[in-house]
Amino acid sequence: MSAALQTGEALGSALLGRLPAGVAGPAYDRSALRPGIAHIGVGAFHRAHQAEFTEDLLAVEFGRWGIVGINIRPPLIIGTLGRQNGLYTRLLRENERVEARVIGSLLRVVDSQDRAEPALAVLASPEIDLISLTVTEKGYCHRPASGELDEAHPDILHDLAYPETPRSVPGLILRAMELRRCSHDRPVTVMSCDNIPSNGAILERVVTTLAERRGGGIADWIARNAAFPSTMVDRIVPATSAADIDFVEQNLGYRDDGVVVGEPFRQWVIENRFAGRFPAYDRVGASIVDDVEAFEHLKMRILNGAQTTLSYLGVLAGHEYSFDDMADPLLASFIRRMLVEESLPTLQPIPGVSPEAYVEQSLSRLTNTAIRHRNHQIATDGSQKIVQRILSPIRERLARGHGIALLSVPVAAWMTYLIRASERFGRAWRVEDPYAARIAAIADRIGNDPKALSEAVLAIDAIFVPELSENPVFRASVAERLAGLLSADPIGYLRTICEAQETIGRKG
Repeated sequence: MSAALQTGEALGSALLGRLPAGVAGPAYDRSALRPGIAHIGVGAFHRAHQAEFTEDLLAVEFGRWGIVGINIRPPLIIGTLGRQNGLYTRLLRENERVEARVIGSLLRVVDSQDRAEPALAVLASPEIDLISLTVTEKGYCHRPASGELDEAHPDILHDLAYPETPRSVPGLILRAMELRRCSHDRPVTVMSCDNIPSNGAILERVVTTLAERRGGGIADWIARNAAFPSTMVDRIVPATSAADIDFVEQNLGYRDDGVVVGEPFRQWVIENRFAGRFPAYDRVGASIVDDVEAFEHLKMRILNGAQTTLSYLGVLAGHEYSFDDMADPLLASFIRRMLVEESLPTLQPIPGVSPEAYVEQSLSRLTNTAIRHRNHQIATDGSQKIVQRILSPIRERLARGHGIALLSVPVAAWMTYLIRASERFGRAWRVEDPYAARIAAIADRIGNDPKALSEAVLAIDAIFVPELSENPVFRASVAERLAGLLSADPIGYLRTICEAQETIGRKG
């Protein structure tokens, strides 16, 4: 540790020249950096992924690509990242290995939770050429089953009535476009970095639909002056813990309230579709391609499909972290079998990529004991996630006449997770999901009748399209799985499924 550090000194610009040995800092003149990117949703994933890519790019090709971070939902960031001049420590952890780096690409931060004006001032600025966002699936105010704008969403109803003071992400972007058209008419790329397949297309659809309702020619202006590339983003980034903050203070010698932790692996695939200037992220490891879809399906159905499935089964098994799930022989065996036998056959080929090797790489990443990714955190907002991770491959398999004995398990496990959080089922745990209250009401009304429960949940058309909800094979399979997982021994039931598949495999 450098002797120049004072005990408990907070990270900030004054500390950059005195970072302790082994901690990398910005490899460019940060005082010369100017904004070019506005990012909505300055959470841990953005800071461990896109902001790090930007940091790498500034080191090899310095340009006007500083990031202005905007939060329109809790938490407030002025008191943490703002106090630290946008600086924070990124820790990479793999089992016992730790690598620390101070990231400087985030120039300043803006809190805009109470009113839209601070965010709009940044988004509409002529110096901003790229608007990016990580606002989680529910931030798009769309119907997960179709990708269309949910025009009954309370924030969308507000934004239709009061467009100059938007509350929703689509409304905020639309209002920023109107202000850009009125003030300087500069083009802009709007890039989703959220874990949603076709995220650019969905973002464009919800913004354009709102623009059409708004009228005044703004939809045509957006079509001419904005681009919405789709992206595939990948790095496992758990929520920062108090132990992570303490680690920096105790081992590196300074205080940092903005610490983020990630695994060494990272990937970013970006659709080649831009309006105006765009950072040359391909110089620092990102792939810029004409079609992102095959990469999205690979990652969503394998890595994310495994995470979602294990999160619910892991909770039912009494495990806390994803690495606990992978250390459980039954869960590890089930997830590998599900991915290889039912998910892999639905994937499009990608030149140079072995799907089987990708499965093994993904499962290996989940065994990293230094990445303390809680099952309950991964399970958050499952109604927004299962459509692409689980339901889409199920639809494809059913359309081909293929079985869903394994993929139906995570559907029932998601239902079980929400049902057991209801009052009727003892509020087993606290859940966060846009449909939690609705499913809790279903559980409270119906009680322990798995067939009736599954039928009622499958009737939620924002999640389950008629092609699934009316399919007798799907309905019967989910009801059967739900009965087993709601039983007194859900993991014992999972064992019987695995044994049955083993028997089928031997006979086949």
